[in-house]
Amino acid sequence: MNTSLMAQTITSMTPGRDLDGYMNAIGGIAVLTAEQEKDLAERFYYKEDLDAARQLVVSHLRFVVHIAKSYSGYGLNQSDLIQEGNVGLMKAVKRFNPEVGVRLVSFAVHWIKAEIHEFILKNWRIVKVATTKAQRKLFFNLRSAKKRLGWLNNAEASKIAEDLGVAVKEVHEMEGRLTAYDSAFDSPVADDDDAAFQAPVNYLEDHSYDPASQIEQADYEQDSTSRLQDALVQLDERSQDILMRRWLVEEKATLQELADEYGVSAERIRQLEKNAMKKVKGMMEASA
Repeated sequence: MNTSLMAQTITSMTPGRDLDGYMNAIGGIAVLTAEQEKDLAERFYYKEDLDAARQLVVSHLRFVVHIAKSYSGYGLNQSDLIQEGNVGLMKAVKRFNPEVGVRLVSFAVHWIKAEIHEFILKNWRIVKVATTKAQRKLFFNLRSAKKRLGWLNNAEASKIAEDLGVAVKEVHEMEGRLTAYDSAFDSPVADDDDAAFQAPVNYLEDHSYDPASQIEQADYEQDSTSRLQDALVQLDERSQDILMRRWLVEEKATLQELADEYGVSAERIRQLEKNAMKKVKGMMEASA
């Protein structure tokens, strides 16, 4: 069964603005016995009984809340974390095989945490702090360790690196990412003048008004214009006219318009234009 179809069966049991009301609602749902859970799981697994799937999901919503609360230190909305965990729970119910002999809660914990982890990594920072599987594992394990420790010393970093199978350098790099914070490139409009100067945009060097660069650019443009004029006067009058009217005037002429004036084909005008530009380029390079 499609997970989205399962989701439609519990739309009335999703956390929103009234998180306390959601907690109270799921708190009143009875916990399934092992026999009840197995019966519901078999009905869904073998007969695709949608109501059985709904009961399995709803009866485990409190478990999702319990897991989501352990991720409250990331500064993300609790309702969002719970909702992502609910998605993981539905995926677990969809894949749960009652013949394996384990309770659904033991099987679902992996799927619930996986969805919450993905949500945290996508939304915790503007810049991604972990992209590979190894980095993700390091991110969450180091985050947990940092609750007990200040800045890691070499011995602590080495121990974590050994436990997770990564280099000590990677542990220190991830620790730096954890302690960093996002800041706006430009200062908000509402900021006062005393705080606005701290925005990163104010620390960028502006080269557009550098006197030396402006003089250099002006000299280059003047020199290029002079060499272009010298090259043009060395062309025959027809070639000069074609280049001028095709490239150097406001209202440019088409190949066909020039062809009609000179009594030749448009293709011949294109060839003359190409040869003239080649000559001009060669003369400008020779005079550089």
